[in-house]
Amino acid sequence: MTVKPYNEQGETKKGEVRQMFNTIAPKYDFLNHFLSLGIDKRWRKKAIRTLSDLTDPQILDVATGTGDMAIKIHQMLGCKVVGTDLSAGMLDIARSKVAKAGLDEYITLAEADSENLPFTDNQFSAVTVAFGVRNYENLDRGLSEMARVIKKHGRMVILEFSKPTSFPFKQLYMFYFKHILPFFGGLISRDRKAYRYLPQSVLAFPDGADFEQHLITAGIEPIKRIKLTLGIATIYVGEKQ
Repeated sequence: MTVKPYNEQGETKKGEVRQMFNTIAPKYDFLNHFLSLGIDKRWRKKAIRTLSDLTDPQILDVATGTGDMAIKIHQMLGCKVVGTDLSAGMLDIARSKVAKAGLDEYITLAEADSENLPFTDNQFSAVTVAFGVRNYENLDRGLSEMARVIKKHGRMVILEFSKPTSFPFKQLYMFYFKHILPFFGGLISRDRKAYRYLPQSVLAFPDGADFEQHLITAGIEPIKRIKLTLGIATIYVGEKQ
């Protein structure tokens, strides 16, 4: 069963995800950092470090949201970055942040569907996604599209929520994830369904070895899997064959 934010009859997951992010965009950054206690910033830096050995990288950041990942990639690697997202509302905020940081010359932002990217084959040396792939309507289609635009032996780096397995942390975290986070997220964003969708989408998403099978299907060879904060999130690093 496909998990959607609003479960509206006749509406696609893609349409609902776009609607959700357009709605919560003004509060997204605050809630992201508040509800994760700022840990998400460290996770992004660790994901970007897996690209530090690339020579003259050309990076595509898919599901770039409000631009945090794209901006941090430029700051850490010194390269130009293209960021795409389905939500015009999120991109408006990203553009403001990029302009405020004086990075318009280095970061290009465009509204685009991750399952139908407007780029040529083998265009980028790496593609990154932070907390975006579980929102794809068709996961395999999205991964295949990202693989298509990566150069041969180029890299795919995906940072995504996963499910802790260690007792008692698993039980404590799942209580927070299912009850505390949706309550405060819904209260502050005024979109309770959006923050109920978050834990539902994580629980329904294939993580660990199961997700790596999807990478293999897309033509990406998994080369590293890094668990973060006792398994709350995972970095998947793969190479295009």
